[in-house]
Amino acid sequence: MPRETFLQQLDQLHVKLVTMGSQVDTALEETIQAFETQNTKQAEEVIKNDAEINDARRSIESACFTLLLRQQPVASDLRAISSALKMISDMERIGDQAADIAEMTTHLEGDGMDSQLHIAEMARAPIKMVTDSVDSFVRRDLDLARAVQAYDDVVDGLFNRVKTEIIELIARDSASGEDCVDLLMIAKYFERIGDHAVNIAEWVEYAATGQHS
Repeated sequence: MPRETFLQQLDQLHVKLVTMGSQVDTALEETIQAFETQNTKQAEEVIKNDAEINDARRSIESACFTLLLRQQPVASDLRAISSALKMISDMERIGDQAADIAEMTTHLEGDGMDSQLHIAEMARAPIKMVTDSVDSFVRRDLDLARAVQAYDDVVDGLFNRVKTEIIELIARDSASGEDCVDLLMIAKYFERIGDHAVNIAEWVEYAATGQHS
């Protein structure tokens, strides 16, 4: 494969990654909207559309392996391709967790109990992290990638606050225990989404510098 063709295909890989990142962002935004409004139909759309994110991962994976097999990449190219393989794994997991949250949303009673908590507020933080981690890749912005990694402490603090609120809610109303467990799991999924955003940002940094946090 001529070097020029290889670089064109590397650019196409970049576009595929950006597109997958946009799909993940959309899934997260629709998930939090479905949760906030108890919109079962919207939640079901998130679940259905998760297949598209999985398809995107397989397409990018195939493109990466093609690039690796057809030409011996230089060190910077190899870092870019190996980072892409790692990032799409985290992106797919974010999509899966958005679908899991959407699935749990369809089972909530919708009695307003979640309005007593700060889950929606807490969820905005990891969603911002995912958006910023993808943007840091698009713009090759190391400062933004490192800011995403540092912001994980904020998400952890918000999760701990929500966890405390849920424990207090159970203490006040033991009959709400089952829904409280679901809400705690939803909060935990959002916290894990933040962890995946950190992973993406770390691979952006590795692709640029060869150093992994």
